[in-house]
Amino acid sequence: MLSNSTILITGGTGSFGHAFLPMTLERYKPKKVIILSRDEMKQWEMAKLYGDDSRVRFFIGDVRDRERLYRAFDGVDYVVHAAATKIVPTAEYNPFECIKTNVTGAMNVIDAAIDKGVKGVVALSTDKASSPINLYGASKLASDKLFVSGNSYAGEHGTRFSVVRYGNVMGSRGSVIPFFMSIANKGVLPITDPRMTRFMISLEQGVELVWHAFEDMVGGEIYVKKIPSMKVTNIANIVAPEARHEIVGIRPGEKMHEQMIGIEDAPYTYEYDQHFKILPAINKWSDDPFRIKDGRKVAENFVYTSDRNPDWMDDTALVDWIDTHREKIGMI
Repeated sequence: MLSNSTILITGGTGSFGHAFLPMTLERYKPKKVIILSRDEMKQWEMAKLYGDDSRVRFFIGDVRDRERLYRAFDGVDYVVHAAATKIVPTAEYNPFECIKTNVTGAMNVIDAAIDKGVKGVVALSTDKASSPINLYGASKLASDKLFVSGNSYAGEHGTRFSVVRYGNVMGSRGSVIPFFMSIANKGVLPITDPRMTRFMISLEQGVELVWHAFEDMVGGEIYVKKIPSMKVTNIANIVAPEARHEIVGIRPGEKMHEQMIGIEDAPYTYEYDQHFKILPAINKWSDDPFRIKDGRKVAENFVYTSDRNPDWMDDTALVDWIDTHREKIGMI
């Protein structure tokens, strides 16, 4: 599907874009990949890695700017929407700015994609959009709803929209592993709560989930990757085995455990070998055999949370992952 096509990534200079671009160039040999972002310095640095590759283009723009998106989406076949205000405290202290990017920006992407004849859009979401308790999560839930209903909004234009949802990305900038590594020499690691758990997914797995969404989607699906969990205290012990743990308490807007599928979504959720799929409650799409395919309906009380996950990452697997990715951890 993506082969010999033109693909655009909003927020493409972030962690996801740095993984998606080389993997997609290698696997699908697209005609062109456009990196859209508002940070010229990040574009400058990223462009150095692909200076001789004529397939890679860079486009300064902001998803808040509807007119700029119309220009950027001209001739584009597929869009990955990765741009967002993601840091929880930033969103709490700058709520108007968060809404402009995460909600209004999503509306702009949908309008531009439909009007410019884009074939398919996959939007990146977050575990925090499931039963949200902070503004970032609430804004991403609103964004998810917009992309799901965008399939009706598109009418006869034919543009399809779907969402992928995943939790803590191992080694990405600002995540727990590089944070612990950066302060390991101090001998003390802050632990919010010793019971806290997190899902563990690699950027490569996130990219593969987006690929799968493009290949599988009819429109309106929310894809959730099956991934292992780990206790935050285990992560701390692996990164800095000699460090003392200081319990600092849960921060405002933070959950004890990550949730990617809530009990309210269970009636519309189907299980597959490598992932779950939440189908839209609207328009009776959750009963559509073309969307369900070979899925198995989950139990009516099903939830997918990091503490009740049947799959757990063991210490050896995390050690091996850190050893393999050490030079890249926290860089993107």
